[in-house]
Amino acid sequence: MRKKIIVIGAGQAACSLAGKYRKLDGDAAITIVGEETYLPYQRPPLSKKYATGELNVEALFLRPLAWYEKNKITLITGHRAVRIDREGMQIHLDDGRSLDYDKLALTTGTRPRPLPDAVGGALAGVYLVRGIDDVDAFTSEISAGRRALVIGGGYIGLEAAAVLKKRGLSVRVVEMADRILQRVACAETSDYFRILHKENGVIIDEGLGLKQLIGNNDRVVGAEFSDGSSMDVDFVLVGIGVFANDELATEAGLDVDQGILVNEFGQTSDVNIYSAGDCTRFIYQDQMVRLESVQNAVDQAESAASNMANLETPYVPLPWFWSDQYDVKLQIAGLNLNYTQTVTRMGVKSGSMSVWYFAEGLLVSVDAMNDPRAFTTAKEMLATGQLISVEQAKDATFEPKSVLRK
Repeated sequence: MRKKIIVIGAGQAACSLAGKYRKLDGDAAITIVGEETYLPYQRPPLSKKYATGELNVEALFLRPLAWYEKNKITLITGHRAVRIDREGMQIHLDDGRSLDYDKLALTTGTRPRPLPDAVGGALAGVYLVRGIDDVDAFTSEISAGRRALVIGGGYIGLEAAAVLKKRGLSVRVVEMADRILQRVACAETSDYFRILHKENGVIIDEGLGLKQLIGNNDRVVGAEFSDGSSMDVDFVLVGIGVFANDELATEAGLDVDQGILVNEFGQTSDVNIYSAGDCTRFIYQDQMVRLESVQNAVDQAESAASNMANLETPYVPLPWFWSDQYDVKLQIAGLNLNYTQTVTRMGVKSGSMSVWYFAEGLLVSVDAMNDPRAFTTAKEMLATGQLISVEQAKDATFEPKSVLRK
């Protein structure tokens, strides 16, 4: 009998998993279930080129409809899986349908952390950016001279601030922590992007909390802050982190802890249920991590597909990330977990720079700003274990690539 493969969630991980599984098994019945009405699409351009109209909806799609038809992958869009019956090996949809599975994959992703209603999070003009409909809702707000407040100085907030400023808006970023990017980067990288945004006219306030948003006729018109100051606003973008969409897994009794827990094979605590992408947590360098990146969504999903096809392919992450702000491309290789020291190296071109993170003398990560050579070199180092030393990194005349053997 044909194996029945169901994938819940219709993003990058879902598309990658389904495509990989089809290559391994040309006969299985593969179904992707997604609650949005669109074909699976890429999310990184949403708050950038899609928000500014440089890309249309079709350009976001990971694959055209014809690809799913050619590969005999059934798409169920606009419907949500509401329950997993592990004993009966079925999923139940919000329209009353039940679908049988032999192997099930959860690629449910994440959702933005909202502002509490008590501080004005429910007011009109307050936006979260997760999907196409979210971006469509606030694009009408984007016009020169308007006042935008961005809550949160992480990569999502800073990328949005850059886009809005380039469109001629007045932009202010408010970050509760002592510095922007504090959770994800060292002080040197924070300093680089703080200077970049200020040079482009964005106001950045660090160590400042939001007390409440002020509404008029249920629409945001202002904001009050923890230091007693206030400002008038036309709209607000919120970028204060995300939650893993793990409720379905929790209700099914799977092991969950700030994400769906999986082993090196992408397998959950149920041997017939797998998970991949932003919604998962797993062990990396002896720590539990949740990697929110396209790289992880693709690679972990393809590994999970192989394991669902009984090929026993452990996932060995080689994390990398990127962020585009103005004319700067930040590329990150590795994870800066437990770093104890950083070394800053200036690049060849004006404005290019890289920060090398070391944990007890061992290279663990690199932030490369407009320095693709540093990024690709570090990425290869981390993949092969041929690592630069702290002393070598400190020597401005030393060529890092020379560490790599042919």
